[in-house]
Amino acid sequence: MWQTFPMPSSWTPDPAFWRHRVVAVTGATGFLGSHLVELLVAAGTEVVILVRDDVPPTAISAGWERDVSRVRGAVEDQSTVERMLGEYRVSVLFHLAAQSQVEVANRNPVSTFEANIAGTWSVLEASMRSPSIEAVVLASSDKAYGTQPHLPYTEDMELRAVHPYDVSKACADLIGQSYAKTFGLSAAVTRCGNFFGPGDTNWARLVPGVVRDLLEGRRPVIRSDGSPTRDYLYVVDGALAYLQLAEALVKDASLAGEVFNFSTESPLSVLDLVALIKKTTKSSLEPIIRAEATHEIADQYLSAAKARRVLAWKPAYTVEEALTETVDWYREYLRLQSGV
Repeated sequence: MWQTFPMPSSWTPDPAFWRHRVVAVTGATGFLGSHLVELLVAAGTEVVILVRDDVPPTAISAGWERDVSRVRGAVEDQSTVERMLGEYRVSVLFHLAAQSQVEVANRNPVSTFEANIAGTWSVLEASMRSPSIEAVVLASSDKAYGTQPHLPYTEDMELRAVHPYDVSKACADLIGQSYAKTFGLSAAVTRCGNFFGPGDTNWARLVPGVVRDLLEGRRPVIRSDGSPTRDYLYVVDGALAYLQLAEALVKDASLAGEVFNFSTESPLSVLDLVALIKKTTKSSLEPIIRAEATHEIADQYLSAAKARRVLAWKPAYTVEEALTETVDWYREYLRLQSGV
């Protein structure tokens, strides 16, 4: 199993809090979800996941697939979510399930809206009806902010999303806040940048695609012109942030309805990130710049000042440290895949 524990100086989950606690995760087979479940299983948590489709285990989920319970169904089906929460007496719910690909959202906006918006209100309504739920952590995105006149993004900014994926996350974000502030549901919202790290085999994404190309001796292809600026957060730090927020939410009811950005606060352009990956892989290959990306925001990055102040949160890894671990993982993964 790929161990996703942080450096010793970082925050670590409270064993007394998590051991034997029943936790549900939607989107558990996704990139972030698989790392989150791994941490939960390692902490002794009793995990139940909601699964819509049968998909092969990933390099990360293969390590915990026999240690969790499964409920079959779509996140938009409120009755299924209610059954999961009720029959398993779920205490904490992490809602990560979403259609997460910008290009897919641009091609199929209605299915994206159904999964990301209707799926969120179904989960929240089911949580409202569950007597055992103590906390709900909802995954939003930095994309919900849209184009802003000033950066970095802060949690008090108006959400100005325009494109389909961004709008779907903004709607889900606001619905989560509404349930907390109107109906008293103990829910909080996370907004993170782009996750990267071990286990992501969606080669269309920037980090895995560039790493694989460079390790296999190919020039990586960049869809944009290389100038867009983004936050890049190590997936381990992301999973730990979710756990830290859930602990805080259970212990402090005043956090219900709050939104938290999580970021290294070290934004990079696409070409800057590619240069770091080249350095880490010891490659001299130059990228091919296609400059064909559309319906994407030019610059997006977050302030994590609120998370630092309220939660005492900080990332365990710098981008450079995380890239070293990530490249090492891909090097071994690709070696095993090739049978060498």
